[in-house]
Amino acid sequence: MAMLRVLSASEQVAEHLRAELENQTWTGMMPGGDKLARELGVGGNTIEAALKILENDGWLENRGRRRGRKIHPKSRSQQDRRLRVSLLLLEPSAQYSPPVLELARALEAAGHQVSYAGKSQKELGHNTLRIARHVKQTTADAWVVCAAPRETLKWFEQSGLPSFAYSGRANQVQIPSMSPDKAPAIRSAIQRLYELGHRRMVYLCRPERRIPEPGLLEREFIKELKNLGIVTGSYNLPDWDEDIEGFHRGLGSLFGLTAPTAVFVDDCLFVTATIQFCTRAGLRIPEDFSLISTDYDPSFAWCLPSIAHIRWESRSITRRIVQWADHIALGKQDINKGFSKARFVDGGTVGRAKG
Repeated sequence: MAMLRVLSASEQVAEHLRAELENQTWTGMMPGGDKLARELGVGGNTIEAALKILENDGWLENRGRRRGRKIHPKSRSQQDRRLRVSLLLLEPSAQYSPPVLELARALEAAGHQVSYAGKSQKELGHNTLRIARHVKQTTADAWVVCAAPRETLKWFEQSGLPSFAYSGRANQVQIPSMSPDKAPAIRSAIQRLYELGHRRMVYLCRPERRIPEPGLLEREFIKELKNLGIVTGSYNLPDWDEDIEGFHRGLGSLFGLTAPTAVFVDDCLFVTATIQFCTRAGLRIPEDFSLISTDYDPSFAWCLPSIAHIRWESRSITRRIVQWADHIALGKQDINKGFSKARFVDGGTVGRAKG
């Protein structure tokens, strides 16, 4: 059974107005927001949000204050131009993550055909040649590449395939991209920990985020520590082998020497693994160390103590990718980059530094 896609009020209104536009209920200029709100019995903010969605979809052109919105009718042939979009995930389990499920549903709702690449980047060993061969063997009109390292995104840039980078290390690659802007949030988290007496903070991130050099967020992590007068080094961004044994070995090494007072992890999966490690090692959170996830998972809502994390808005990224796919389907060039907002959410896994 397909998963239910729950639309917001503005999305429902946008769907209704889109159907009316397709039926040519209005031509030339779009009725004003106040009139539409009265006719549909909804609030002005909901109408404005719905009209903004139609602007982003290319149905309407906002001519500015008091000049209204011009209707851009789409021919049936334009509406029928849809893409086969393939998602290249970081690892197989990402297929079931809420942001990926949301994106797949939204692309399908826009009329595009969505599939997942037969193998993930991790299954292909992050090997560019293997990824290139796999992509060439896959039937797709366009690609959404999720959380990829720079080398992979560089290949997509050079391939000429319509590609969009969903997060990952895309800041120096000339393909459209959008990522959560976690830098302000991680600064807030570090400052909160510093106020609680923490001086030994460690960020456990995947190798592709550290190699060949730290990524944007990782550099921001180190920069903020330095701003607070904390001496930094490889201790703060430790190396570890990206497998189950490697992760637990890495934690064992950290706590076997100079134990950190706070640990950041860059994947929700690592939260569970870290808690399991603590159970075996006899460590308590937050009494022995604080734990912060730089991502969010719905399972956090069921945790006591609550998991401190960085939360970001996935809907804006989803809308942007759908907009990009629509543009590509219409033969329009679209190489814009952007960020979505993120914020630090304090939780019960943050406490005062031990000792």
